[in-house]
Amino acid sequence: MNKAISHFQTNISRVKDIGGLYDALSNLTTSIVDTSDLLRTQIVMAVSALDHYIHEITRKGMLEIYNGTRSPTNAYSKFQISIETIQSITSGQSGSELLENAIREKHSYLSFQHPDKIADATRLFSEEPLWVEIGNRMSMPVIDVKNRLKLIIERRNKIAHEADMDPSYPGARWPITKTDVLNTISFIENVCQQIHSIIS
Repeated sequence: MNKAISHFQTNISRVKDIGGLYDALSNLTTSIVDTSDLLRTQIVMAVSALDHYIHEITRKGMLEIYNGTRSPTNAYSKFQISIETIQSITSGQSGSELLENAIREKHSYLSFQHPDKIADATRLFSEEPLWVEIGNRMSMPVIDVKNRLKLIIERRNKIAHEADMDPSYPGARWPITKTDVLNTISFIENVCQQIHSIIS
């Protein structure tokens, strides 16, 4: 699990580096040059870092259960794998490696960004009431934590899938500020740190 949070921190550092590039370009150019796409890139990459982190801890947590170092959960017990994988395990191939490949394949089509999807993922290896615990640790009502994350994901989706265009003003994009981005990064960092402390 420590490797997963370490990778997350590295990814977030890269996101912050883009903020430094934004500052440098903004100081070297006039307002005619629009550098706001660097801010949009930061939001997309910050959410990507969260998504990647959840994928990593879910796979590692499930493998810990398989290897006997973590207690099974109901969701883990119902996790479906192919007959081909079962046959490979019974024929003597490494069960741990085959399970890891099965998890990667099944989860490769999924994104773990929305609060409910994150909770579904963590239930595969932990019975902790994730968002209740996160809310307690962040001193925020659960609904506020989840809604804040949903808003971040909605903005990420507007950027990634709609070019961040505002349909009310054709040709114009939704406004974005450096403060928006810093608050987004800080919130995602805090959520991941709380998840890590809950599951470790």
